[in-house]
Amino acid sequence: MRKIEHIGIAVSDLEKSNELFHKLLGKSHFKTETVAGEGVETSFFQVGETKVELLQATRPDSPIAKYLERKSEGIHHIAFDVEDIHAEVERLKGEGFEILNETPKEGADNKLVVFLHPRSTNGVLVELCQEKNL
Repeated sequence: MRKIEHIGIAVSDLEKSNELFHKLLGKSHFKTETVAGEGVETSFFQVGETKVELLQATRPDSPIAKYLERKSEGIHHIAFDVEDIHAEVERLKGEGFEILNETPKEGADNKLVVFLHPRSTNGVLVELCQEKNL
């Protein structure tokens, strides 16, 4: 793992949350993006080398909608940047971590992503992400 790539925060209203984080961080978000496969619209803020990703559900059956039903708004996941996502998945499987999707899928911000189940990471949903080849 090379660095914390971003912290994902589940929100009910992306527009209001963009305003709140603009006030909090003193800067505007630098992009929004819809990830149709996950049923989510995202907004990114840059904070030093790390990003804050706000996530709003675009459909009621999406993982973010289900998260909001169970837990309300708040930190959803922490994402770590990795150089080789396939090698990292194999390493973590060997260490006993439970992988939610062993095959990387397309995520926001031009990334391939894999998630680790919170029951194997002290209750924290962990995302591994690797920049897709351009």
